[in-house]
Amino acid sequence: MKSDQLSDQQLQAFLDEGLPPDLMSQIEVQLRSDSQLVQRLLALVGRREAGVHSLGEIWRKHRLTCPTRQQLGGYLLGTLDEGWQQYIQFHLENLACRVCVANVDDLRSEQLQIQAATAAAISTQSQRRQKYFQSSAGYLKRDP
Repeated sequence: MKSDQLSDQQLQAFLDEGLPPDLMSQIEVQLRSDSQLVQRLLALVGRREAGVHSLGEIWRKHRLTCPTRQQLGGYLLGTLDEGWQQYIQFHLENLACRVCVANVDDLRSEQLQIQAATAAAISTQSQRRQKYFQSSAGYLKRDP
C-alpha cells in the first residue's frame, strides 16, 4: 500500500499497534524512506499530545468494542448466546483484534493444560485402582 493511500485512521491504528502484522510491517518500511509519511505521522502524534481525539480513536484506545476475557472464555466453551458468539467470532476473524486473539490463544493454552492435567489425574487414578485389584486378587472369594 502506498503512503498516499493510508488514511489517518490507519496511521492512528499503526500508532496503537492495532493493524494486522503485514500492514504494520509495510508502514514501517515506508516510514524509513518516505519523509512525507513521517511528517503525517508526527502531525497525528502532535494532535494526540494536544488532546485532540476523535470518537473512533477513543473507542480504539480504550478497546470499547473488545469482549472481556470472561466473554472470550464463554465463546471458547460455546456457552454464550448466538448473538454474542457471532459478534466475538466476527471480532476475532474479521477485525483480527490482536489483543483479543492473544487472549483467546492464552485461554486455549490454559484449557489444554487443564485437559492434560485432568487426563493425567484420571490415568493415575485408573492405575491405582488396577494395582489395588491386582494386590487383592487372591483374597477375593467367589460367590457359590
